Amino acid sequence: MSSKEGRKRYRRDRNRKRSKRRAIYCPVHGCHLDSASQKYSLYADKAEQLQQRGMSKRKSRTVISSHKTVLLSGEWLEAFWCDECQAQEWYYVRQDDAGRHKVSLAPRELWQKVSGVKSGRGNPSVSEFTMRQARACYGL
Repeated sequence: MSSKEGRKRYRRDRNRKRSKRRAIYCPVHGCHLDSASQKYSLYADKAEQLQQRGMSKRKSRTVISSHKTVLLSGEWLEAFWCDECQAQEWYYVRQDDAGRHKVSLAPRELWQKVSGVKSGRGNPSVSEFTMRQARACYGL
């Protein structure tokens, strides 16, 4: 192999190391999903949640008692746009150790573990009477 061919190969390999678009695909259509929001990290606040992810019972209780909430690395909620559906949906995304993404529609209970997302039920400090009056006023 000549030195010229070696330089071309080196350049080609170097170019392949550039970051690539995240490989996140629609679970319904299989097409590529485009991000439509920021990532919302998930947090565990119960030992059982850590145990479901492989942590021992004793260690999970120790961690929760000392930290109250623990960031679940490799898991988040994010809104994506699907070209096939022509709709934006919220998905629960898990990234495995190999960097592959597993996507599923985000269930309602996951929203409780997210920081920075507003509740769909409104401000919890507002009374039910005030909420009903506001809904009646705006025709909701």
